[in-house]
Amino acid sequence: MLTINSYEEFVAYEGKELGASEWVLISQDRINQFADATDDHQWIHVDVEKCKTESPFGQTIAHGYLTLSMIPLMWNQIIEVNNLERMMNYGMKDMRFGQPVLSGQSIRMKVSLDEIQNLRGAIKTNVKFVIEIQETGKKAVEGIATFIYYFKK
Repeated sequence: MLTINSYEEFVAYEGKELGASEWVLISQDRINQFADATDDHQWIHVDVEKCKTESPFGQTIAHGYLTLSMIPLMWNQIIEVNNLERMMNYGMKDMRFGQPVLSGQSIRMKVSLDEIQNLRGAIKTNVKFVIEIQETGKKAVEGIATFIYYFKK
């Protein structure tokens, strides 16, 4: 795991790969819990029997937003940023879904620090991410996540 303690340490990684998370299993139970939390019970996510005969994948798939919602877990497996007052998710850009994640597959995230800016008391980081599927080696999602960090003074 990469440890960052200051803006100066962070800026040294601009343009470099930061690492990869551990593999995270996307189980049917996790998919069902996400469906309950978001009220998105579309059959392709939650109806195992119907998916066996009617889905082009032959089984359920994870919600795309479930895959995205795993970013904080996986980000925290890659990097630890210390000496913070707070950190905020700021946004995403150029985000694209590639392959669907099938129930029972595992995903991980690889990241690099695309850009870092000093914003007078805060730093804005643009992090290129790719979430890949272990079983296929294909990309589930890729894009740029923006985080703002406020270091203690």
